Amino acid sequence: MSFALGLTGSIGMGKSTTAAMFRDLDVPVWDADATVHKLYARGGAAVAPIDALVPGAMKDGAIDRAVLRAAIADDASLLKQIEAIVHPLVAKDRAMFRDIHSTAPLIILDIPLLFETGGDAACDATLVVTTSPEEQRRRVLARGTSEDTLHDLLSRQMPDAEKRARATYVIETDTLDGTRQDVAHLVSKLTEGT
Repeated sequence: MSFALGLTGSIGMGKSTTAAMFRDLDVPVWDADATVHKLYARGGAAVAPIDALVPGAMKDGAIDRAVLRAAIADDASLLKQIEAIVHPLVAKDRAMFRDIHSTAPLIILDIPLLFETGGDAACDATLVVTTSPEEQRRRVLARGTSEDTLHDLLSRQMPDAEKRARATYVIETDTLDGTRQDVAHLVSKLTEGT
């Protein structure tokens, strides 16, 4: 069975870039966010049950995330019901990924809320990517995200310091070259002898 490394980091910390670096080294990467997008897309397994729960959430055969967010804002209890639909589907997709890549020496499970959702229990080790709060803010605002939205997102995530304290490994993502070197070193370390 593959060694499963859970990858996480708060918004703007470089998680997607780091995941791409693992892919560049031929390490299979499973992306929780991409899986949810697939489940919400036209023909996705979550579309019909979510539309039944939140009438009008489906637009053109896919889940309209803005409608879903508005519905959750109006009724916070919907979030747990939506999670009860989506989480098992995500777990099934992750299990299929693990089966497909069972002979790979290392796989990455890219899960934004890894610790918050208990996803770290499915991992052999965890990796948190981090940068300074100033760089994080710069990156997120450069995407067009507002200060208020950034604050709201961060308020719903585990603080970076706590994530780093819980992680098996931490990579500082201040520079691309440094991050790339750290990723290559970690891949080498985790696949040594395989």
